[in-house]
Formats: sequence, structure tokens, C-alpha cells
Amino acid sequence: MKKENTVLVVDDDSAHRAMLRALLGEWGYNIVEADDGTAAIRYVQQRPFDLVLMDIRMINVSGIEALDKIKSFNPVIPVIIMTAYSSVETAVSSLKKGAYDYLTKPLDFDKLKLTMERAMEHIRLKEENRLLKESIGKQFDRQNIIGQSPKMIRLLETVAQVAPSEAAILITGESGTGKELIAGAIHFNSHRNNGPFVKINCAAITETLLESELFGHEKGSFTGADRRKEGKFVQAHGGTLFLDEVSEMSSTMQVKLLRVIQEKELMRVGGDKVIQVDVRVLAATNRLLLDLIKEGRFREDLYYRLNVVGLEVPPLRERREDIPLLARHFVKIFSEKNQKPIKGFTPYAISRLIRYDWPGNVRELMNAVERGVVLSHGEYLGDDDLPIMNISWPGDKMPAASETPFNYAVTGMPLDEVEKVTILKVLEATAGNKSEAARRLGITRKTLHQKLKRYGVMRTDENS
Repeated sequence: MKKENTVLVVDDDSAHRAMLRALLGEWGYNIVEADDGTAAIRYVQQRPFDLVLMDIRMINVSGIEALDKIKSFNPVIPVIIMTAYSSVETAVSSLKKGAYDYLTKPLDFDKLKLTMERAMEHIRLKEENRLLKESIGKQFDRQNIIGQSPKMIRLLETVAQVAPSEAAILITGESGTGKELIAGAIHFNSHRNNGPFVKINCAAITETLLESELFGHEKGSFTGADRRKEGKFVQAHGGTLFLDEVSEMSSTMQVKLLRVIQEKELMRVGGDKVIQVDVRVLAATNRLLLDLIKEGRFREDLYYRLNVVGLEVPPLRERREDIPLLARHFVKIFSEKNQKPIKGFTPYAISRLIRYDWPGNVRELMNAVERGVVLSHGEYLGDDDLPIMNISWPGDKMPAASETPFNYAVTGMPLDEVEKVTILKVLEATAGNKSEAARRLGITRKTLHQKLKRYGVMRTDENS
């Protein structure tokens, strides 16, 4: 075993820790010790570990509680739970919370060694699989699309499948998710990649100008038309035309667009000559077009012309695994641009980035990182450098009394009481909606129910 593999051993029994330190040292691991779950959580936030070996019964914070916090901070790190109190319930609980495996004391050293090696091998294979996908992906031009989450992998696999076709594609998703990048990836992996890739934002141009922009106009066709102009369709001949925010087109423009797509021909504004065009159309919107169709604001026939294949770009909150990748990518770009020697983020900052919902999606993350780079003073971006750090979440490190989001003093207040007040305040803020409260608190609905029962504010038979 290579020396660079570092294991965090968490146990409040100093003699047991000493035994593990000697044993794991012989096996070639670097060892860091913690005597309680609180220390374990702090160490994981401060430095990387290859594996955590943790006792389940400890005086202050149990292994199960620490496991929950560690996996929420770093979902990838393998955690092996040890306990002298063997029970199916405890085993299932730890595995459900993300433990890699579960061992009972006294430890079977051969089983411990095998379990640790398997955990390391599991992580190694995942990394090799990621590198293999990247290697295979070199045949597919991602066009600066960053992402290894399951949803992005599935999306990119579909993009690779549909790109060589001639099908019209409708790309949907919230603002800032990267719909234009997906359109670019489709074009540059298609048979039209030697042709032009022309883009137009339909929401940014008035109806009169949009017709001229799309189809062109003849000299003198309207005031200010001092020369003939070729429209985007002609400019995109032999290539791809990307219609961004297509839902914002007027009904009149929708009719004209439908005709050009169907007939593959057009006339310039003020002209009478029919022009043949060979263009693949990609369209994007952040609106639900089926709802607009029901409201009579979007043509159903145009929808089916544009939506031969539909692709949905997931919002950033649904692919949190990609947030560290994107954040580091933006740090590299903006640190080079601003000539600042920034290496990355503090562990706590990365944790906050992952937990924030990013309503503005990738565009908001990019803006936050650029601002952080510009205002930073150190080599790592931390709490004070990112605008989202002003947002407080229950479960974060405890703020000072004057900074507490719910204005209760924490000095001298027991931790259970602080947790109780926090949960009740979040329930109040969500009008009693337990699912939403659990989401904001970063816990499961079942865990919230258990805590409410413990506090005596919920009947044991209540399920709402």
C-alpha cells in the first residue's frame, strides 16, 4: 500500500486507536487520529482523506451523526463504521447514510484489511472510469461543457447520439444552465461542423427587426434600409441556426418561421425572389412550451417542427457533483485573466458552494467566482470572498450571537436546544411544510420527524 493513502481513525478509546495506528502503519497507511465525531468532522473539512475508519459509539458526537455530516460535506470519501454493538438496525442505518461498510469489534484484522483495500479499489476504479470517459469523450467535442454528474453524462450521451443527425432539436432548461453550449456541442459534432454556426436571441429583438434579422431585407424596404442585408438563415446556409428564447416570438413570426422550416425557402423583407436555404435549426427556451400552447401563445405545429428531439439541461442544484469542477474551472480562468495566484477554495467554501441552490445556475456560479477572484487577498477563496457566504444555513458552523439568522443567543445554550429552535424556526418559515423544511435543513423528512418527536412537538402517530 502506498504511503500517500491517508486514513482518519476516529475512536474515543485511546488504546484501540493506538492498536489501529500500529496495525495500519504496518500496512502502509498514513494515520490521523480523532477522539470524537466533532473532531472528525472538523478534520475532514480541513484536509483530504482517502478513507475514514470510525467507531459508532462516542461520548459527544456519535459515528452515525459524524457520518451524516462527513458525507454531506464530501459524498465521495469512503467511511467504514466500527462498533462493538452489533445490530441489523445500526448496520442498515449507517449504510443508508452512506457508509462503505460495517465492521464489528473486536475487529477481524484480515476482514478489516480486505475491506479497506476494497474501499480504496472502489475509489480507484471510479477515478479510472472517469478518466476513461474523458478519453472516450475526446472523440466528442464538449465545447467547454464541464460535468461528470449522472444527469450531465446522460445528456451528453444523447447529444453525441443526435448530433450527427439532421433532426431539429429543442433544448429546454432554466436560464443560465448552458443551453447555448449544448447547441454548440451539437453543431460541432455534426456533419455540418465545417459550416457556420449562427446564433440569434429572439427575445432581444423587436418583431419588425427580428423578421429582417432572420430573413434579410432589400435596400429601401423600410426606413434606414440603405443596403441589402442577408438574414441569419442565409448566413447559416450549410450549417446550423440556433434560435435562443424561441418562445418569445410573436404569433406572426411563428407562422413565418414555420413556413421557412417546412419549405426550406424564404424571401427577404421587401423582396420577391425565393431563396433556397439548407439549414439545421436548433432552438432553446426556458419556458414550458406545452403550457404556452394551451394558452394559445405558441403554435403547436411549430412546436413539433422544432421538437423532433427534446433535450433538457438540468439546473445546477440537480447536479451538485459538478459544482466543484465548475468552480475550479472558473477559478483557473479568472485567476489567469486577473493575474492573481489563486489555487482554489477552502474546504468550507467548497461545502457552501455545493449546498447553495444557485437559482441563476452556472451563470451565477461563474459570476460569484469571478467576483471572489477579483476581491480575494489570499491563495484560496474562503468565506469572505464569495457573495453566497452571506447566506446562512442551519447546520453550518455556529455563528456569533449577533450574526445568528434567527436572532437567538447561543452563548450558554445547549446544542440540542439550538437545533430545536432552528428547526422550529425553519418550520415556521415554511408554514409547517415538513418536506420543504427538511430540504432547507439538509436532512431527510424521516430525520426531521424523529427530531420533532424527540422534542415533543409531534405525536408519534403523526405523519403529515
